[in-house]
Amino acid sequence: MLGIYIHIPFCRSKCPYCDFYSMRSDEETIDNYVSALVREISAFPNREKVDSVYFGGGTPSLIGGRRIAEILAAVREKFELVDPEITVECNPSSSDSVLFETLFAAGVNRISFGMQSAVDRERSILGRVSDRSDIRHCVDEAKKAGIKNISVDLMLGVPFQDKESLLASIMFIMQLDVKHISAYMLKIEEGTFFSKMRGKLPFPDEDEVCDMYLFLCDYMEKLGFRQYEISNFAKPGYSSRHNLKYWRDEEYISFGPAAHSFYRGERYHYERDLQKYIAAPEKISDGRGGDEEEYVMLALRLCEGLKYDSFSERFSHPVGRKFIETAKQLEKYGFVKVGEKRICLTKEGFLISNTVIGELTEALE
Repeated sequence: MLGIYIHIPFCRSKCPYCDFYSMRSDEETIDNYVSALVREISAFPNREKVDSVYFGGGTPSLIGGRRIAEILAAVREKFELVDPEITVECNPSSSDSVLFETLFAAGVNRISFGMQSAVDRERSILGRVSDRSDIRHCVDEAKKAGIKNISVDLMLGVPFQDKESLLASIMFIMQLDVKHISAYMLKIEEGTFFSKMRGKLPFPDEDEVCDMYLFLCDYMEKLGFRQYEISNFAKPGYSSRHNLKYWRDEEYISFGPAAHSFYRGERYHYERDLQKYIAAPEKISDGRGGDEEEYVMLALRLCEGLKYDSFSERFSHPVGRKFIETAKQLEKYGFVKVGEKRICLTKEGFLISNTVIGELTEALE
């Protein structure tokens, strides 16, 4: 079944590390955008079965529960939702009990909180305005409203961070009793505030970030969180259904400016222009998707790795001798594990995943 992604491009302020398409806006513009989303969803040409809906941003919680419920009503009217996982990204500074109660009544059953760090000094430099008590309060309120499946974002490599402060954030997350953790290594994108401050802020060096990542992976396992992707950890049964569609190269439909889709073998996106989307959304083709290289690249991000039988079933031939030989060479360096049924990256391989995956995709015949 398909997944649906809905982009909400509004924030109260721009985080110093963020290059996603987002902006500040007024209530009238937000209402006009919600109307445009509803029109575009309602105009989708086919009625498809859907088992995941994901509201990302930006800050979806900023537009309020009533508007999210309105968008979800349009989704339910157009698509056939089958036991769906419905996720909304929330920031503690724009969330309260009324929001969570409204979301739960609309069918939302998963919340992803953008925490990034539980350490005040790190949160301040990341532009987060809420504190630990706000985070704890929001998680409690979401649970009280009936939303038990909660994910928390954690960032590695931020200014002032070290292994000790990372452990403090991990222990705080454990107190929250959540089901899922997304732990991303900070990538300094061009055009962001952090890119302008490179060399002026105390970022941990590359070796320190690698050590923190390996420490996190080992610690999460001890705490009962299974790593299932480079940056994602979950209690059993709580892996993100929606994001797994991306990594398994399955199809999904997206709505909103800058949002990308993969549908019926074709990839397309909407322009990064809010006003154009409100006036007349236009899909821009990115060509065919789902080829062998793309499939392998995405599969190797998962801890389950590339399954030989899944590859053969999809492409009607095995991965090939050259691919296996290349994987065995990388195995000697500790970056890959080659098994009878699959190939997967090790934790050390995940640290240089772009290089390792590049070597393997080049070996496809």
